[in-house]
Amino acid sequence: MQTDKTRDADGTGMTDDEKRRDQLTAAPNATEEDAAPRIDVTHPREGVTRIDIRDDAVVRPGNPEEPADA
Repeated sequence: MQTDKTRDADGTGMTDDEKRRDQLTAAPNATEEDAAPRIDVTHPREGVTRIDIRDDAVVRPGNPEEPADA
């Protein structure tokens, strides 16, 4: 949880999540869906960070012309 001090550390008054949403919805035809989360970050044990692409992510890494199992 961010404190008010952290929110104002850069002078914007926004949290990191609010800044991300603001940036991703700034384009003329952008929608709220554009700001939807695309990854899940977990820490299964100390010193380990796991980053998974969400199954429901609209934008996914890789070549869209190749089958997913290639």
